[in-house]
Amino acid sequence: MEFIQGLIVITSIHLLAAASPGPDFVLVSQQTLANGKRAGLLCSLGIALGLSVHIIYSSLGLAAIIANSETALWVIRILGGCYLLYLGVNGLQANRKDSVNIDLGTENKFGTYKTITTGFLCNVFNPKAPIYFVALFTMVLSPEMPMWQLAFYGVWLMVLQMLWFSLVVFMLSNSVLNSRFQRSAHWIDRILGGAMILMGIKVLTTKV
Repeated sequence: MEFIQGLIVITSIHLLAAASPGPDFVLVSQQTLANGKRAGLLCSLGIALGLSVHIIYSSLGLAAIIANSETALWVIRILGGCYLLYLGVNGLQANRKDSVNIDLGTENKFGTYKTITTGFLCNVFNPKAPIYFVALFTMVLSPEMPMWQLAFYGVWLMVLQMLWFSLVVFMLSNSVLNSRFQRSAHWIDRILGGAMILMGIKVLTTKV
């Protein structure tokens, strides 16, 4: 597959995948509504960086091995499900004083490193990722593909992920929209936390 053709295929598929509701989307929404725009962008950066893990093992041919290994998928499913439950429980514990009077431009209460790490781990522990990347990379990779082209595709996927979630963050942190959310932000935090728990339970109980 030619470089431009492969780029178009990757862009189209990954934008659709990124836009579909899932743990990453819920987490970014929760961080933005609870802690402001900066927290949402940092979380988005962590998610984009998490893609690098999947891209590296996929480029080495390990994605197919993981996707066909019941043990590997079981371990990832347990880790991912438990991490989603952890995030969900934290969301359920939100209270009014934690959720109101958010300054969208200030430091968030969790700190830069922890917010990025939260997004990173949420993406890395997604048990569906190895299967997704097997399908995606199979469409565009070939034995003759040069390393620079593979690296470009990988970086481009991360850029697309960051751009999409940045758009989500800016929409949710709009001053008019956000001011409406803030009155019931702790309830929204709890609802999104509940969604995380349901996703965690689904990950733990559904065979990938």
